[in-house]
Amino acid sequence: MRASLSRAVSDTAVAVHAFASDAEAAHWLADMSVRLQRRMPDEALRREFLLTLHYEATRAGLDPQLVLGLIQVESAFRKYAVSSAGARGFMQVMPFWTDVIGSADHNLFHLLTNLRYGCVILRHYLDMEQGNLFRALGRYNGSLGRPEYPNLVVRAWIANWKYDPRAPLQVADSAPRAAGLPADYSARPR
Repeated sequence: MRASLSRAVSDTAVAVHAFASDAEAAHWLADMSVRLQRRMPDEALRREFLLTLHYEATRAGLDPQLVLGLIQVESAFRKYAVSSAGARGFMQVMPFWTDVIGSADHNLFHLLTNLRYGCVILRHYLDMEQGNLFRALGRYNGSLGRPEYPNLVVRAWIANWKYDPRAPLQVADSAPRAAGLPADYSARPR
């Protein structure tokens, strides 16, 4: 396990996006950028963040919008957030992970490093929990068996980040679309 997680964080990102087409990339980036604008006003940083997030989430087999919901709850999109437990960056990665699966010189405040670690760790927990999102989110946050954190993440995901590529783009002042719970989410721990 340790070796495969290590390989997952050590690969370098390619310079291309992870979308099926340029049109899909443009639509998703425009939609998510509008939603994120209030939290991350700088357009160039927002675009880099969204492209990196989409790439790393897709690379780990995660829904990029779920990762946006997790980041909203974990750090409120603050790059340099540090929790009382010492978790760092957008995805609030605990520093011990650099020793376990990475390298001591990995900077958890670096955009790519933080998103890569966070996505690889969440994927690991999803695999460990055989796809049970509720339990995987609980493990990610260290609150396994308690509903508050998983419910917060799923609510943020659904209320603010659900994406339908067929829907018209939002304008800056419109409310985010909401949708039902994902099929693989269980509201109660097993």
